[in-house]
Amino acid sequence: MQQDRSDGDSGSGVVFVAGGRVIDPASGTDAVMDVVIRGGRVEAMGAGLARPGSGDGAVVIEARDRIVAPGLIDPHVHLREPGGEHKETIASGTRAAVAGGFTTVCCMPNTTPALDSPEMVRSVRQRASETASCRVFAVAAATVGRGGERLTETDLLAESGAVGLSDDGDCIASAGLMLKVLQAARRCGLAFMQHCQEPTLTVGASMHAGDVSSRLGLAGWPRVAEEMIIERDVRLNRGVGARYHIQHVSSGGSIEIVRAAQLRGEAVTCEASPHHLHLTHEACVGYNTAAKMNPPLRESADVDALREAVAEGVITHLATDHAPHAVDEKGLPFEEAPFGIIGLETALPLYAEALVETGLIGWPRLIELLTLAPARLCNLDQSGIGALRVGGVGDVTVIDPAAEWVFDASRVAGKSANSPFLPGAADDAEGGRRLRGEAVAVIVGGRVALRRGGGG
Repeated sequence: MQQDRSDGDSGSGVVFVAGGRVIDPASGTDAVMDVVIRGGRVEAMGAGLARPGSGDGAVVIEARDRIVAPGLIDPHVHLREPGGEHKETIASGTRAAVAGGFTTVCCMPNTTPALDSPEMVRSVRQRASETASCRVFAVAAATVGRGGERLTETDLLAESGAVGLSDDGDCIASAGLMLKVLQAARRCGLAFMQHCQEPTLTVGASMHAGDVSSRLGLAGWPRVAEEMIIERDVRLNRGVGARYHIQHVSSGGSIEIVRAAQLRGEAVTCEASPHHLHLTHEACVGYNTAAKMNPPLRESADVDALREAVAEGVITHLATDHAPHAVDEKGLPFEEAPFGIIGLETALPLYAEALVETGLIGWPRLIELLTLAPARLCNLDQSGIGALRVGGVGDVTVIDPAAEWVFDASRVAGKSANSPFLPGAADDAEGGRRLRGEAVAVIVGGRVALRRGGGG
């Protein structure tokens, strides 16, 4: 395996990224050029810029035949801190993020205690400043304790630095409370991110309702449990106009509802996760808990519908839903094991395989879905995150689209290894999932956080 390393440069140093294909969706840039970062910000961009001398103390990253993009952003990760540090921490989760090419992650509020107060949001920011390898922003809970009964102080949460509202992991089941949440989200200027699961339709369910669940004797989770919540929320929001975002969409039927809302000009967006673009409920055969997801893996028709929805522009964001769990937890019987998959380390090549290699979209569109789109969703574009421009933040991801590698235990940078793409769970189980495309250099605020062999 090529060695990963951090060069430990501070934001005050100079980084010269030479001769890469610079793709910046915010400005429409797609050209071969050099990028100079100094003092944590982009100082210059252009073809044939003067290289720093060997004695200048600059870091030179050779980017020929590589893509130079704004730092990748994941708007949906679970860092588990506080309360779940045996699964992941801000330190370990952001190491995984950098390993996957991400310079910014937005963490969900289903921690213990929940991120439901300004104090909790500020504590995440403080902890990140002490331990994180990349930028961390908090998505705050929409209801107190994520209990679905009482609205949080959303205005104060926004003022404290929250970049979104969500009770992720639980759906806001009450329509009356949901209306209040939408009104609050509109008032404070944050997007509301819904976990779409009608709870009375999924009691005891642990996987998709289909022929596989029948064969395994497991309670099934129907598509309509997701679709009903989306339909309800879209109708509620018509009179409000909040930014309503659907997390980890899994059903082809959900796409139809979202498409109709978007055609009416409503502020409805949605995200897809890597596993839902690749795997079906067949991955659960053998009671494989690595494939136990929330929402569940569905059928090949759903995978096809999600991929096409990305190409069409109905799916507007890509997010990993990185959800680490300890080995002993995933080792429980299928019905008792927790839902979730790690995703930060493998997201980029899995997206490229599902969407670029199939010809559905090109690299510029994929970069947009991983930078500008999530930056706008979480209001990060207001501080320059998600774009690559002179004077802007020095966050850069250098991607080698042709790099081939195998996902095995040596490539797991976080604390947990619950993934169906690892050896023993993937289709090519003996050696792990073979992937194409990887981040070979990651720069966060002018600091080189990652360089892989061949990455300059």
